[in-house]
Amino acid sequence: MEITSIPFPNQEDYSFFYTFFQEQENNNNNNDINIIAPDVPTNKRRKFDGNSGDDNSLKEILNALSFIEVQETPIPTPNLNFDFEFKVPTSNFGSEMSDERVRKTPAGKFGGGVEEVEAGSSQGGGSGGQRRLWVKERSKALWDHYNSDECSNEEFKKVFRMSKGTFNMICDELDSAVNKKDTMLRLAIPVRQRVAVCLYRLATGDPLRTVSNLFGLGISTCHKLVLEVCAAIRNVLMPKFLQWPDSERIEQIKAEFGEISGIPNVSGSIYTTHVSIIAPKTTPAAYFNKKHTERNQKPSYSTTVQGVVDSRGIFTDVCIGYPGAMPDDKILEKSALSQRFSMGHLKNISIVGGSSYPLLDWLLVPYTHQNKTWSQHSFNEKIDEVQMIAKDAFMRLKGRWACLQKRTEVKLQDLPVVLGACCVLHNICEINNEVMDDDLKFDLFDDEIVVEEFARGKSVNAVQVRDSIAHNLLHHSHGSTGF
Repeated sequence: MEITSIPFPNQEDYSFFYTFFQEQENNNNNNDINIIAPDVPTNKRRKFDGNSGDDNSLKEILNALSFIEVQETPIPTPNLNFDFEFKVPTSNFGSEMSDERVRKTPAGKFGGGVEEVEAGSSQGGGSGGQRRLWVKERSKALWDHYNSDECSNEEFKKVFRMSKGTFNMICDELDSAVNKKDTMLRLAIPVRQRVAVCLYRLATGDPLRTVSNLFGLGISTCHKLVLEVCAAIRNVLMPKFLQWPDSERIEQIKAEFGEISGIPNVSGSIYTTHVSIIAPKTTPAAYFNKKHTERNQKPSYSTTVQGVVDSRGIFTDVCIGYPGAMPDDKILEKSALSQRFSMGHLKNISIVGGSSYPLLDWLLVPYTHQNKTWSQHSFNEKIDEVQMIAKDAFMRLKGRWACLQKRTEVKLQDLPVVLGACCVLHNICEINNEVMDDDLKFDLFDDEIVVEEFARGKSVNAVQVRDSIAHNLLHHSHGSTGF
């Protein structure tokens, strides 16, 4: 038996108590009595013999220790007579607007305040309560000015890079795709304002906070509108304004390029540009632009836009989204344009490219080796004239839409939609003869990787065709050189 180490106050008075418990441990009679003290655990029970001669001593000890007899208290029977009262919530839609109370706070930093609307129970959906709707009131003075007749066409074009007539045409085309319905809680943003937010963001590249303050909308709302309108432009306007030309248009393009360069069967000029991006978290090395990094002495990451344009600088084919570390010839090889030529869908057509592209049966590129002949110099001059049409088109593309001039913060998975929308808007402006201001001109800084002149796999027929064209250019009126 274990005895506590804490001494009692008068240990002599309890000596008979210890002696008694030591004697009782040796008794193993059949009739035992279990005594449980309130402060002693149930597993520390002591058994006493009821026939022992020390019954009187036992009673005295029990009285001295004042053991409490535990009595079971009966559990009251619950009342099973349930009485539920169902109350149907009432709604009064007729007096809903009359019950609204509006309270405005003082105007904030940008002229906007907070509008608190207390609506009835029908809006909150509860029973007998009221729901408070907080709406931040923002100033829309700038957009109201551009959307009014007071704004001149020149002022509107300076901000949105197009005239009011072209803007109205785009809004009409996208009305069914971006239009939203009004709700009981707020009015939907008009289509014209949605399109204007997207165009302003693409044209200026201003931060979303600036766009939010100018159009009286939330920052997240502006970001959502830009992506929604760009997606609508891709789905609705791209099939109408950015497609490979039909056979009739191809013949017109051939004639126009023939007048410019004298090279037959030219149906387009190809060029590839880079758009700076934030280094992606996954596979950043694939987007590392080595040439741009060496020139700027700082790490640069980019994605690419490959485009084919006609004689007017209108895009007829685009390939968007390949990593910036991939050279131009590899991008061309993976593009749908190269696959269409390989499968024979495009015949009697030639595309003109720069020195970063390989010489193919359908792709004409300049001579890059040393010690060129006069005919080769003449050919390169004409190729440069055709190539400059594509380069000028990309210069106008980035000049109009300044968001492409600097590192974009759009997520990599959303960037092809935005870049595609910029190409479609460029075509719309070119088709409608929207002349770009001189102060918007932008110089391209795309570093090309020159493909080896005698690269493996070069077509012998392509070499012969190029030599023949170069010879004819030298001996005709189009063959005048600058020597």
